[in-house]
Amino acid sequence: MPLVEDVNVRSASSAAVDRATGEAYWKKTSGLMWTVLGIWFFASFAVHFFAPMINPIHILGFPLGFYMAAQGSLIIFVVGLFWFGKRQNQIDEEFGVQED
Repeated sequence: MPLVEDVNVRSASSAAVDRATGEAYWKKTSGLMWTVLGIWFFASFAVHFFAPMINPIHILGFPLGFYMAAQGSLIIFVVGLFWFGKRQNQIDEEFGVQED
């Protein structure tokens, strides 16, 4: 039964956030989301679209276009996910809505 009371306390405290603070929080969160989506789009489509132009450059014996498709994009995605999580936690702490 204490678990239910704890949930009620959390929902009451999160409901106490005023509208201006909520809008500022959403603005930062959505800005971060659009930034990550932009990086994802660039790594997914833009780099591969220009692959024939960058193929004359070789890394470890492979054309750069192939390397970016096989390794580079995946590295960018994984690093981006960790960066997104860290930055979102910072935003949550800034607005006092972090998880315990």
